Amino acid sequence: MAQTLETLARRTASMQGIRSVVHTMKTLSVINAAPYEHAARAIEAYHDTVLLGLHAFLSQSGPMTAPRPDGGARVMVVFGSDHGLCGNYNETLAAHVAQAVNADDGAQTTVLCVGAQMADALADQGIGVGKPFFPPASVDGIGRLANLLTQKLDEIRRDSLAHDVSVSLAYFARGEGGAQAPKITVLLPLDPALVAELQARPWASRSLPGFSMPREELFMSLVRGHLFASLFRASAEAMVTENAARLALMQQAENSVDDRLEELQSDMRALRQSEITTELLDVIIGFEALKKRASQAGGADGQKTLAGP
Repeated sequence: MAQTLETLARRTASMQGIRSVVHTMKTLSVINAAPYEHAARAIEAYHDTVLLGLHAFLSQSGPMTAPRPDGGARVMVVFGSDHGLCGNYNETLAAHVAQAVNADDGAQTTVLCVGAQMADALADQGIGVGKPFFPPASVDGIGRLANLLTQKLDEIRRDSLAHDVSVSLAYFARGEGGAQAPKITVLLPLDPALVAELQARPWASRSLPGFSMPREELFMSLVRGHLFASLFRASAEAMVTENAARLALMQQAENSVDDRLEELQSDMRALRQSEITTELLDVIIGFEALKKRASQAGGADGQKTLAGP
């Protein structure tokens, strides 16, 4: 189908509008990721304080044996995205979660889902979830989400007859070289290596720590702080990787739009050159026709002059 300059101009203007939208989305992804990255780094200071408190508790309470990981209820918290424009973010993580859940030798796992789209992706994998939690719309929402998840885990622990809960987190995490990959982290029971390291570490102060709370209540309070900090960091990390995935997708879209714009501009240049060539040929042909007609008219006048009256 033949194209005109007007058609190509309209298509070029449309592609330029799309490129402007894509560039805006890419810029927003960069801007939105920065506060979540700062929040993920900031919560580390709080987590270090919680671990310091756990170290003080273990230094005064004596050796502690971590509960068996196969006892009590199993809970997995999955952090998804509801914002869209980030590719197969939810589907990839849901497939990874389904693989991990199916590998638990048929053990019953309660899945807490963050994001309605992630709930749909998990349902496609045959994993049923309850009412999903809303993902944070801003940095201020991370604390709200971490509090709600911590309260929900407390309810599950209280309802568990064994009072031992195995908690895992599933989210996208950043790797080396900016790569992203789904990650599953075990929060509870506490890592035996972490407990052994805190117990073996000497208390670096001449003032010994003390506490007046009942041991069990203090320990559960420290574990709750560990849960909150870990949930906060996982939520912030998920938001960073979500924006990074959206940024990569927008970069690909921008490259595709640029390639299409280059093709349209090339077609416009070729069509414009073709029209200029056609117009020049029309002028030359017209000039040659007029020249030939003038030559024929001059020859006829000369013959009349020679013939005389």
